[in-house]
Amino acid sequence: MNLPWHLYAMAFIYFIAGLNHFRNPRLYLKIIPSYFPNPKLLNSISGLAEIILGIGLCFPILSNYAAWGVIALLIAVFPTHLYMYFNEKARMGLPKWALILRMPLQLGLIYWAYLYT
Repeated sequence: MNLPWHLYAMAFIYFIAGLNHFRNPRLYLKIIPSYFPNPKLLNSISGLAEIILGIGLCFPILSNYAAWGVIALLIAVFPTHLYMYFNEKARMGLPKWALILRMPLQLGLIYWAYLYT
């Protein structure tokens, strides 16, 4: 069974994003809500999860499970969007309107992953 090209595109995006957690951790550490314990560990876990899920999406036997994993990950990291919106230091200079748009974009990403479950 061949997988559609857009599933590979999704896999590539998550794989690269996961690698970026390790290449540029400061970027992610800024947006992890301060009420979460051990931000460095959370950054490493989420980066590793993105890498593993990105790889898993490429294998027909695993793609369904990986897509559910992507959905769970996107739900788990949603608090970062709220934190960025309400915490000026976490905004990275982005305007509030852009931060608001990120929230429905997250729903779009969840739907995109759901197409492969």
